[in-house]
Amino acid sequence: MAHTENLTETDVIVRRFLALDLEDEYATNNKRRGLALIFNQERFYWKLGLCDRYGTESDGRNLEKRLKDLGFEVKSYDSYEQAQVEESINKAAQADHSDADCFLLVFLSHGEDEHVYARDGKISIKEIVSKFKGTECRSLVGKPKIFIWETCRADQPDDPVTACAAGNSEEKNKTVVHTLPAGADFIMCYSAAEGYYSHWETDNGSWYIQDLCELLGEYGDCLEFTHLLSLVNRKVSQRNVEMSRDENESKKQVPCFASMLTKKLYFRPKKC
Repeated sequence: MAHTENLTETDVIVRRFLALDLEDEYATNNKRRGLALIFNQERFYWKLGLCDRYGTESDGRNLEKRLKDLGFEVKSYDSYEQAQVEESINKAAQADHSDADCFLLVFLSHGEDEHVYARDGKISIKEIVSKFKGTECRSLVGKPKIFIWETCRADQPDDPVTACAAGNSEEKNKTVVHTLPAGADFIMCYSAAEGYYSHWETDNGSWYIQDLCELLGEYGDCLEFTHLLSLVNRKVSQRNVEMSRDENESKKQVPCFASMLTKKLYFRPKKC
């Protein structure tokens, strides 16, 4: 008979961790990788006062290629109005995903205060995500639900700091997201930290999607997804844009992600 009365608190914690499978992965042996929706908003009605997002076409093409390479069934929607966006999302939420590994949705647009913009109005991120909760979309229960938001989250560009000063200053780029819906197996990927601006280039597309697509192309089928996202954070954070001739006015950006995943997520190649 085992004696447990002499176990320390540390021993108990270690035993509890050992009872978990720390290497457990989400299943990738389903028939399909899954559906990927890309909402690419380039143009907006004048009444919104938003500039057109020239360069986002490059983001859409790059994402479509990378996701197809990983086995996703990709559906792209360009400059949709709010009612069209909601109809497409509702259709996806009501679909049968029982033979799929996961679900992915990308929104490329302007954004603010946990909202993203369709061509004629804004939509709540929380409202979009809630349609895929376990109580609403039963065939995705226990499967990863990946949301990627390439939008500004305010109009404030981030400022550069030196490494030696960073340890003594108040943390600027918080990765805590307070408006996520309840439910496991979600991961929310944002191009910019809360309260900050997301940079893009008219020729090449956004910083975030450029670097995400590059790393998906190199490591998407072999690297655990949250590790890959951390690499994307690093690459984007090394970029900068000069706002003036004063070197102290260069502006930065750092993405963030909030994970409610319960296992490791890989996009391993499908067996033929």
